[in-house]
Amino acid sequence: MYCAPMKQGLSLRTSQHLALTPQLQQSIRLLQLSTMELSSEVDQMLDDNPFLERAHEEAEREAFGLAQADAAVSRSDRELESAAYSASDDNYSSRVGTGSASDEPAAAIMDEAPSWEGDGSVSLSPDDSEWGGEARAHGNNLSVDDELDATELARNQESLQSFLQRQALTLRLGPEDQAALYFLIESLNDDGYLEDDLTDLATGLAGDDEAQIEELVHHFTVALRLLQSLEPTGVGARGLAECLRLQLQALQANPAFEANMLAVALRICAQPMDLLARRDIKHLMPLCDATDAQVRAAIALIGRLEPKPGRRFVDVERNIVVPDVLVTAVGQGPMVKFLVRLNPEVMPRLRVHDIYANALKGHKAGGNDAANFAALQQRLQEARWFIKNIQQRFDTILRVSSAIVERQKSFFVHGELAMRPLVLREIADELGLHESTISRVTTAKYMATPFGTFELKYFFGSGLGTESGGNASSTAVRALIKQFVAAESPKKPLSDNQLSDMLKEQGIECARRTVAKYREGLRIAPASLRKEL
Repeated sequence: MYCAPMKQGLSLRTSQHLALTPQLQQSIRLLQLSTMELSSEVDQMLDDNPFLERAHEEAEREAFGLAQADAAVSRSDRELESAAYSASDDNYSSRVGTGSASDEPAAAIMDEAPSWEGDGSVSLSPDDSEWGGEARAHGNNLSVDDELDATELARNQESLQSFLQRQALTLRLGPEDQAALYFLIESLNDDGYLEDDLTDLATGLAGDDEAQIEELVHHFTVALRLLQSLEPTGVGARGLAECLRLQLQALQANPAFEANMLAVALRICAQPMDLLARRDIKHLMPLCDATDAQVRAAIALIGRLEPKPGRRFVDVERNIVVPDVLVTAVGQGPMVKFLVRLNPEVMPRLRVHDIYANALKGHKAGGNDAANFAALQQRLQEARWFIKNIQQRFDTILRVSSAIVERQKSFFVHGELAMRPLVLREIADELGLHESTISRVTTAKYMATPFGTFELKYFFGSGLGTESGGNASSTAVRALIKQFVAAESPKKPLSDNQLSDMLKEQGIECARRTVAKYREGLRIAPASLRKEL
């Protein structure tokens, strides 16, 4: 069989493809960082790059080194940069404008919102705590004098462990018992519970030595009794039942509480906790050998206890959200407009170090210094790129936030009841960006509004069909559910079916399962647990 020989040849073919340079990868990564993560990234870059420094005052664009960075970028790199935020595997087309950088934070003003029928009032949902009651919960044994201010504790940076260790200093203990007590204190969780078994703790320290394990368990048992005698009452409990029992036993010395009621409450805490959670009075009466009135009074007393003794020692300042965008109303009445601007407190003020940059510029490298000179030039370029990417990050956040405010004007006038359905695709199409870019921008970024501070993702939600053929935002539906629950009769709370029927009366088609999902997302208990005794 004869085979023709293969002919070799050369051909030219042109094609386009996207290459993500390290600078573009950094730009995308900075976009999705939160405010705290960005601050850590800036600190790390300041430590690593000698050409980067903080500017004590806001500088002009040239002082940031942006003009030099622009000059050093070729046309192809510019095109790649403008498309970097919208990278996708197959579909990749977008444009990003960096906007203008001035001494004042960038801002945009939104026009007046369209009219919307409704009073805009939003009632808060009832307390989602499983331990409701007429009186507010106190920290220890219902004594106001012993209660500490959580904000003051956070300001002083005093933790539960340090608070307990100060009390332990007043105890006269031997070295072994003192070490065991301190070890248990450090083993507590944020709620003040000791989750680990004493034997497990001893095994973790002694290994396979059974004699040492037995001795450690003995010291831990003594230390646990001492720990549970400290304030706040209930600390060191191994579970909810023991925590409540410790607080009830502390109340026995208080003549203001009847001994009979405390005895019934202790017997209730000895029963399965699900009976107490359901307030199953019929089953608790025979189990506790008490009357209906006694069980009700005891449950009301238990509802005033603190199920998490360490809760008020948690550093509340770490949960404070710093908004990236500020939205303020300009004017009143029908002429109201909304000013959208970046929060200057979260914008790092950076610039290229003038002395080092000028020294490098005036230096002529030659011979053996060529490699070092090239490395320093690279570090200088990295500093300029970093500043440029941060500027572009905030410009993109402002553009997206302005588009959100434009689409959700009614919310900023009337509240969450006027929220409209909005998906990422709408903002992406309007700004010429990719959906992944909008997702990065709206994650862990917050906006301060006249109605509170919300994550940017809060303004996006699916739509539910209405009788008129339009759509109602899921956020507005949740707000209606909160209003319905807040206005319900405490003795006859609304079921999910009833809430679904009430939404249908408002022209919103919402199934019972959807109502249950929204209710659980709002941390509202079922009707059986919301019923008042």
